[in-house]
Amino acid sequence: MNFDHQWNRIRETNPDHSANYADRWRKLTAAGHDIGGEARFVNAMAPRGARILDAGCGTGRAGGLLISEGHTVYGVDLDEFLIAVAEEDFPSGEWHTGDLAEFDFSAAGINDIDVAFCAGNVLSFLDPASRRQTLSNIKSTLKSGGRFVAGFGAGRGYDFADFIDDVTSTGMLVNLKLSTWEIHPYEPDSNFLVLIAERA
Repeated sequence: MNFDHQWNRIRETNPDHSANYADRWRKLTAAGHDIGGEARFVNAMAPRGARILDAGCGTGRAGGLLISEGHTVYGVDLDEFLIAVAEEDFPSGEWHTGDLAEFDFSAAGINDIDVAFCAGNVLSFLDPASRRQTLSNIKSTLKSGGRFVAGFGAGRGYDFADFIDDVTSTGMLVNLKLSTWEIHPYEPDSNFLVLIAERA
């Protein structure tokens, strides 16, 4: 099935979008901005030398930092341009082009994952029809007790309550809700959600 993901619609409207996106992150890094918050969060959750899935990895900006911490990182993204950047910038990662909803993780050897994560508002770019399938597919990579963490902002077309329902529909158990990657408590009026769930 070909899902109508928002990211693809943006690329169709603006063919330079992916290149501009990649350039933006490189410029932020070169200017000394801290872009490692999500990676630090995931690193704190993971055992040393963990197997980590960067779901919607983009340029590998978070996964690349986790590689430098000694983890084995697998990244999947539907944007072939961004995957090429990840391969260039972080050649020791394992990067794949594919739709998270339909990607055959098992065939790619992506299993027994300790932590799978979605950073950078990835989930808000999904075709709503693909959300539960995507989350179930990500869950399938996790080992027993493996954890899934995702963060995205409010007002992006994916209501937090709907997201939590979608996560629980996969059978994952929600462990914790926060309002930032810096571990601030979640409040009902929070405009950002970071959620941790576990494969029981």
